[in-house]
Amino acid sequence: MWPFKTKPAPIEQKSLQTDEELLALLGGGLGGCSTISRAQAFTVPAVQNAIKLISESVALAHLSVKRRVGEEEVDVPEHPALALLRGQVNGWTSGYEFLRDLVVQALSQDAGGLAYANKVNGEVREIIRYDSGILAVAYSSDGTGEPIFRISGKVIPSANAIHVRGPFQRCPLSLAADAITAAKTMESYVVNFWQQSARPGGVISSPKAIGEAGVTKMLAGWKAAFGGAEKAGRTAILYDGATWQQMTMTSVDAQLLELRKFQLSEIARAFGIPQHMLGVLERATWGNYSQAAKEYLTATVLPWMRAVESALDRALLTDEERADHFFRFDLDDFSQGSLTERATAINGLITSRTISPNEGRNWLGLQPREGGDEYANPNTGSSQPDATPAAPTPDNDNIEPEKEAA
Repeated sequence: MWPFKTKPAPIEQKSLQTDEELLALLGGGLGGCSTISRAQAFTVPAVQNAIKLISESVALAHLSVKRRVGEEEVDVPEHPALALLRGQVNGWTSGYEFLRDLVVQALSQDAGGLAYANKVNGEVREIIRYDSGILAVAYSSDGTGEPIFRISGKVIPSANAIHVRGPFQRCPLSLAADAITAAKTMESYVVNFWQQSARPGGVISSPKAIGEAGVTKMLAGWKAAFGGAEKAGRTAILYDGATWQQMTMTSVDAQLLELRKFQLSEIARAFGIPQHMLGVLERATWGNYSQAAKEYLTATVLPWMRAVESALDRALLTDEERADHFFRFDLDDFSQGSLTERATAINGLITSRTISPNEGRNWLGLQPREGGDEYANPNTGSSQPDATPAAPTPDNDNIEPEKEAA
């Protein structure tokens, strides 16, 4: 559904638009770097893995709308915007795909993740995420930083625009342009090394002067016989006294693997991803693996969740609702440990009467049971809700001795 009554006519542009894709085509490259484009950056496995991890972590979390009632937060499952985000935001996009792709845009485009909330009488009917260049954002020149949103050049209300972006006014992909370029350059070198034999394996020496024509023929014959990875390992036959001298690897060649691992670490730092999640496992242990996973949740995923929540609050809630309503991602799925750890924690909370047994069952996805709402320690019978009070123990010191029978 088009957000206007009539589709706007094409707008004539008098000047060159400098969007990111056009800059890449003209050689501007990623983040102003002339050696790699945005499309090439996504071919670096560490980059695509980092963006995939963050975007899918946000989209996988359970999203809800809550309302503050005094000191409590009450779920509002019937909110119309929540029904879209949990189901289909439009006729061709699910809520999961929308949130995932919105965060992908925010991680890879300086303009951030942009979407349009189509409203009828103030109620959201569908949400559309446009490609870069269709829905654009600019900022006022008065120094306030107020965003101005346009669809195909036509200004739209800011209240209808969902806008997610990171700090520094630039996306992590642009900020890490040099590290990504270095990783891509070394990757290309390795490809050429094996496919095209970029580095010579040795030198052929001849005691005779063979001239320029002889050198040309010798090189042509050598390449025809041994050039390329598919011809590696063949036995070389030399003639006219020529000898073969093996070339040794330089220190730079020997450290290529370490340099490539270092670039993976650089990319991981740029996106806030624990290095073991990108395959750098040399220093991963059982202890720091668990701690790194917690840091990933609190330092990387949670800030992006809050950015998405804020964008949804601004665009999908009315002015009246924003006073006490808000979107919130549930982090319980990320903080779950093993079944043994969870059972131990739940049992401890029930024993200390912090939660009821039914609340613990709810954490495990089980149905409540009768009598499970009582805050009682199951390990002590006297604290049970249906327990019969024990009879008082008689005090022997206060019992009068029986009188002697007459």
